[in-house]
Amino acid sequence: AGRAKRPCGDGRKLEAGMRGILITCNMNERKCVGEAYSLLGEYGDLLYGPEQFSDHEELLSGSEREEDEDDVEAALKKEVGQIRASTKQKLRRFQSVESGANNVVFIRTQGIEPENLVHHILKDMHATKKKKTRVILRMLPISGTCKAFMEDMKKFTETFFEPWFKAPNKGTFQIVYKARNNSHMSREEVIKELAGIVGCLNPENKVDLNNPQYTIVVEIIKTVCCLSVVKDYVLFRKYNLEEVVKSNKEAAQQNPSSLTEEQNPKVVKPETEEEKSSKVVKQGNK
Repeated sequence: AGRAKRPCGDGRKLEAGMRGILITCNMNERKCVGEAYSLLGEYGDLLYGPEQFSDHEELLSGSEREEDEDDVEAALKKEVGQIRASTKQKLRRFQSVESGANNVVFIRTQGIEPENLVHHILKDMHATKKKKTRVILRMLPISGTCKAFMEDMKKFTETFFEPWFKAPNKGTFQIVYKARNNSHMSREEVIKELAGIVGCLNPENKVDLNNPQYTIVVEIIKTVCCLSVVKDYVLFRKYNLEEVVKSNKEAAQQNPSSLTEEQNPKVVKPETEEEKSSKVVKQGNK
């Protein structure tokens, strides 16, 4: 009784304007959050140094234990004061927020570049082939978010895409799109509009669906559009932590068609003109 309600807009759910890391998991979101904190904390400390906590955070945990000894009115005043103070303190480096979709976890980041951190994690796991998670599937950095309406997305991406695609910068690209709990957006329309914006920033930007320099990731959840531009999307198996630690042999057994001609000797080469003529002659004789 008398507990102060959590104020609206406190950052505990995914909203436009956030940056972070979107993680898909295998039916166990609670365990996924724990794995995410452990993995991100490990590599975050390596890249940015140990996280510094304020004395106020320790004070909050201690004051909660004494709350039962006070009367209701005093306890209420104390909690209101804590809420006000907590809004002023520095946010934690990694904070789980409600994503709005099943089997999807969103870790909000503060003071770091999510695309650099996730790329570093995948690069290390790809090199060492050391599996570090059990329930995490894909880990996608989200460098920007906006409202999931076409006009908002167009306005946002005109500036958001500039570091990669505005002249003199250029590159080959592809767009990957996924929508969850959203039915008002059209996949074809989104891809067409965003590709058009990239083309306007520099006509030398070209689409490459096989091995692009950059992959534009579009993840829509309810009314929030999450965006990022990532490198090595094909090399790192679509940023899938389960797949990136597998050897080429294991990957070949599961998906032979994804291998190059050098990796898969069974790939059929195109017939030469000589071979075609010989086949025609043999068929005629037959």
